[in-house]
Order: sequence, then C-alpha cells, then structure tokens
Amino acid sequence: MTIHKEGRILLFWMLVVLAGINFATHQLMPGQETVLNLILLASIIIYLLVLQFFRNPRIAMPDDEQLVYAPADGKVVVIEEAEEEEFLNERRKQISIFMSPVNVHVNRSPISGIVSYFKYHPGKYMVAWHPKASYENERTTMVVKHTKTGVQLLVRQIAGAVARRIKCYVKEGDPLVQGGEFGFIKFGSRVDVFVPLDAEILVNIDDKTKGGLTPLARLK
Repeated sequence: MTIHKEGRILLFWMLVVLAGINFATHQLMPGQETVLNLILLASIIIYLLVLQFFRNPRIAMPDDEQLVYAPADGKVVVIEEAEEEEFLNERRKQISIFMSPVNVHVNRSPISGIVSYFKYHPGKYMVAWHPKASYENERTTMVVKHTKTGVQLLVRQIAGAVARRIKCYVKEGDPLVQGGEFGFIKFGSRVDVFVPLDAEILVNIDDKTKGGLTPLARLK
C-alpha cells in the first residue's frame, strides 16, 4: 500500500495545518487537557479519513485477453444496453461502477491496448448515479483498442456532486496494460464501461468490484 501522488501535497499541508492548530491550542489553553485531547483526536480522525482517500494498493496485474476487468473499486449500479453516440456510434452494453468516498480512487485499464480516442468534457456536477450524469457531468471519454482482437472499449470517468477533480494520464496513441493505472478521481464518483453486445456479462447489479481484479465481462 502506498499513497497516491494526487494526495501527497494535500496530505503534507494538512499535516502542517493540523499540527499548527494543536500547537496553538496548547499555547492558548494550558491545563485544558480534556479539550486539548479532543482537538488532537479530531485532528487524527480527519487526517486518517483524508489519508484513506489517497491509498494506492498494489495489485497482481491481470493478463487475460478475453476478460474485461473493472476499472475502479466500487459497486455496480448500471447494466443495460445503451446507444454510445460520442465515438463508437453503436449500441453497447453499459456497465457503470459507483465509487464512494471510502473506495480506492485509482482507475485501471480494463484491457491491454492502444488509446484510440480521448476527450475531456467540462460539465455539471449532478450526483453520479443520475441517469444524465454520463452525458452532462464533467467527464473524460477514453477508447482503448484491444491489442489482439482490435475490439474497441469505451471507458468514461464521470465527476459527481463531491468529486470534482478528474485526472487522466493518457493521450491518443498511448499504450495501456490491462490493470495499469490510467487515471484518478478524487473523493469518488462513477466510471462507465461500454462493451460489445455479444460480450458475456460476469457481474450483477450491486456487486462490489476491485479495480484491475474483478472481471466485468468476457469478450467473444
């Protein structure tokens, strides 16, 4: 387990500020041990809560050409057919994973391949489970062309009401390894995956997922 680079500066300055608050209260309130201990306890809890947002566990990298792995930790909230109109322009099976604030926020590539399309979209900040969030919220769209089969998989990062910082580290033409990190969403949100209609879905609604570890679908 390591701390993700997206959180290191924030965590450093939080530590400085919280340490400063505790030092100042000790100087201003000598002898008030109960109050000082409560402030210290609150500082530790707040810091640990933010710290867990940025944990980055090491995983055993998957290597299965037929399987599509979950791009994020979270819960499956959508499995349905949908018209993908941004790039693929065809009907696909959409699998959506909701990332809560307590989930790991690293996003991982579902397959190995080349990024054939990437675009960032500014937008609204509706709750991530809203049906229109996939098309109206701030989001990124990435298409990965499968190394072996040429199948194109679309992955969409979606910001929510709380998560307003999407990070994506790829551009068109970049290679991706199955299970490799491609982005990060601060404080949780949602990730959509669009697989071909003939793919075998391996998860159900409300199933919990682990990024790079949970198979979502099997390609034909």
